[in-house]
Amino acid sequence: MTILIIWLIAFCLIAYFVNDRWNKGVSQGLDKMLPSVLKSHGNNRYLWAISLAVLGATTLIQPVEMLLVVILLALIGWAIMALANWASNKTHH
Repeated sequence: MTILIIWLIAFCLIAYFVNDRWNKGVSQGLDKMLPSVLKSHGNNRYLWAISLAVLGATTLIQPVEMLLVVILLALIGWAIMALANWASNKTHH
């Protein structure tokens, strides 16, 4: 129960500060990091605020699990890229 309360407090604080500072740099920072398909250009403020708050609060509460998820996603992404590269080399032009 204590972990849930801490997570909710962290979620609320992160969501508040992301929403409050959206026009002062959060939107521009996201647009610099994301690929062109996912860029917000200032739109979807509440969706990104909630997403960042969930990720931030979960990282504060369970950092090891989040690190393992990131490593797992990176390995899966690397395997997919390697497989796609191999498949594109096997195609005949």
